[in-house]
Amino acid sequence: MLDTHVFLWLESDPEKIAAPARAALADTDNELYVSSASGWEIAIKYAIGKLMLPSKPLVYVPSRISRGGFGQLDISMEHVLATGALPPLHDDPFDRLLIAQAQVEGLTLVTADARIRSYPIHTLQS
Repeated sequence: MLDTHVFLWLESDPEKIAAPARAALADTDNELYVSSASGWEIAIKYAIGKLMLPSKPLVYVPSRISRGGFGQLDISMEHVLATGALPPLHDDPFDRLLIAQAQVEGLTLVTADARIRSYPIHTLQS
């Protein structure tokens, strides 16, 4: 599963992603997912002017998901409730939801965020 910044970097700044992570993302044997939480985060940051995109999130996010061949991971009640069991190592609600999703679904989270990597989930440093 891609952290939001990794999803964005794949299009805008792929060189920001570490070479091992880029190789794993390019490996067609790996299934790659983008969480609905990332779409939500992108939409909010775009709306408040913290994120510039070449088109509105309503167009940009689905087109990037389709072009990248990514699966979509919807947010379930189990994911939401699992955030409450996480230790308070990270205060960003979007990141906490991604962590919970990775934990519940047994997915590796590709991220550059060191605080996320301190949780007991599988991560790949980007």
